[in-house]
Amino acid sequence: MNLVETSEAIQQGNVSLGIELGSTRIKAVLISDDFNMIASGSYVWENRFEHGLWTYPLDEVWKGIQRSYAQIAADVQGKYHITLTKIGAIGVSAMMHGYLAFAKNERLLTPFRTWRNNTTEQAADQLTQLFQFNIPERWSIAHLYQAILNRESHVHEIYFMTTLAGYVHWKLSGAKVLGVGDASGVFPIDEDTGTYSEELLKKFDALEKVSQYHWNTVDILPKVLNAGKAAGTLTREGAQLLDVSGHLEEGSLMAPPEGDAGTGMVSTNSVRKRTGNVSVGTSAFSMIVLEKPLEKVYRDVDIVTTPNGAPVAMVHINNCSSDINAWANLFREFAERLGVDLKSDRLYETLFLAAAKSDPDAGGLVNYSFLSGENITRMPAGRPLFVRDASSSFTLANFIQTQLYAAFAPLKMGMDILKNEEQIKADVLVAQGGLLKTQGVGQQVLSNALNTPVTVMATAGEGGAWGMAVLAAYTKHKSGGISLEDFLDKEVFTSPDSVTLNPEPDGVAGYQEFMKKYQAGLPIESQAIECI
Repeated sequence: MNLVETSEAIQQGNVSLGIELGSTRIKAVLISDDFNMIASGSYVWENRFEHGLWTYPLDEVWKGIQRSYAQIAADVQGKYHITLTKIGAIGVSAMMHGYLAFAKNERLLTPFRTWRNNTTEQAADQLTQLFQFNIPERWSIAHLYQAILNRESHVHEIYFMTTLAGYVHWKLSGAKVLGVGDASGVFPIDEDTGTYSEELLKKFDALEKVSQYHWNTVDILPKVLNAGKAAGTLTREGAQLLDVSGHLEEGSLMAPPEGDAGTGMVSTNSVRKRTGNVSVGTSAFSMIVLEKPLEKVYRDVDIVTTPNGAPVAMVHINNCSSDINAWANLFREFAERLGVDLKSDRLYETLFLAAAKSDPDAGGLVNYSFLSGENITRMPAGRPLFVRDASSSFTLANFIQTQLYAAFAPLKMGMDILKNEEQIKADVLVAQGGLLKTQGVGQQVLSNALNTPVTVMATAGEGGAWGMAVLAAYTKHKSGGISLEDFLDKEVFTSPDSVTLNPEPDGVAGYQEFMKKYQAGLPIESQAIECI
C-alpha cells in the first residue's frame, strides 16, 4: 500500500492490531490488510521474584498495554495526520502457561504465577503418571493441582482460571475463551474434538483431593476456539481500557487469544506438518508440527498444538538470553566509565560480531545461564555460573561465544530426544527472536547447535505481536473458508524475505565438544545451587 491507501485503510478501520505480552517486553503492532506494519509500540517490563514466586503485577499489564497502544496512536497521528478510532480486528497473545485464578466477583485470588516457577514438581509428576501424557511444571493444570496438594485456601473460591492472554482478552471483550494453542498449555487437548480431553478431565475430577471441591474443572476453564473463530468484540469498557484517550470505538472483532508459541508459529509460517520453528528470548522453545503421535511420553517434550489444533512437539527452556543481557549490561557500564554511550543495538552487534571470531569449541569455556530453575537439566533453581580452567582460551570472542552456546544448550538436549528417540527432524527450522538480530551470528550458532538449517525471516524482529495481528486479520478473512495453512502460504508469505544458514562442520563439531563439558559440569551447577 502507498501512503494514500494506508491512510484510507486507517480511516475505514481496515487494519488489525496484535498485542503480545512477552517476558521482558509488551509489544503492539498495527498492520494493514496486506500484512505490512503501519505502526508499533512497546513497553519494557520484568518479572519479579516475590514470596518465593515469579510474578508480574496486573496493574503493570495494563500500564504496558496502554503505553504501547498510545505509541501506535501517536505514530499514526504523526505519520498520517489521522486519529485512530476504528480497528477491524484485535488479537492478544502472551507468554503461555502460568496460573491466574479468580473468584466469582472477579477478584484475583493469588498473584499471577508465571511459567518461570519451578514449584509444581509433585503435581506435574503425579498428573503425568495419571494421564500418561506429559504435564510440565509450568502448565496451568499443574499449578492448580499443586495449590490443591498444598491445601491453599483460595482453591475453594475459584470460579474461573485462565492464562495471561486469556485474562487480557476477557477484560477487553468480556469473553472467557482461549485459542487452542494457548489452551494446550492449560490442559491436554483432544485433537479429534479440538477441546480439552474429556477422558483426562474425568480422571482429574475423580482424584480424591480434587473431588472435594464444588467446581468441575471444565466449568472453571475458558472455552477453546480454533484460529479464525470469532471470539467476541471489543466492548466499550475494553476500548476505554485499551485507549485511555477515549478515541477508540468499540466493536472491533476479537480473535481467539493465543500463546507466544502459537504466534511464533504464525510469524514463521510453521503450521504445516513437518515444519518447525524456534523462538529465542528470555526463555526459548522449539516446535515441530507432528505427522503422527510420539511413541512414548517424554518429560522434556511437551505436546501442544498449532493455533488451528494440529499436535506439536515442543521443547521449552526457562533460560535463554537473560544471562547474556546481564553480561552485556556489565560491558555497557564499563563503556560508560570510559565516556562511551553505547546504544543497545550497537552494543550487542559489537559483542556478537566478536563471537564470530571465536574458536569452534569456545576455547574450552563453559557457562550455565540459569537465572531460574531449568527442567531439562533438573535444576530446581538458578545460579548463573561461568567456568574455565588454566588451559582455556579466555578471549572476548570465546567468552561471548560460550554465552551463546549456553543459551541454546538445554534446547539442544531436548531436541536430541526427538531426533534420537523418535527420528523426528524438521527439514528446516525458522527462527525468530532478539538474539538473531545481529545478522548471521546467533543464527549460525543455532544451526550448528541443532545441526539443522535455520532460516530467519525479515519479520523476525516483529515476532509474536505481528503474528497475533496476522491471526486477527485471519479472523476477518475466515469467512472465505480458507485454512490457516493456505492463508499463510497464499496471502501472507507470498514472497518471504528470508536468509537460511546451513550447519558448518567445524561449528557442529565444536558445539559437540562444548556440550560434553557442559553436561559433565552440571554437578558443579547443582553444588552452586545448594551452597549459594
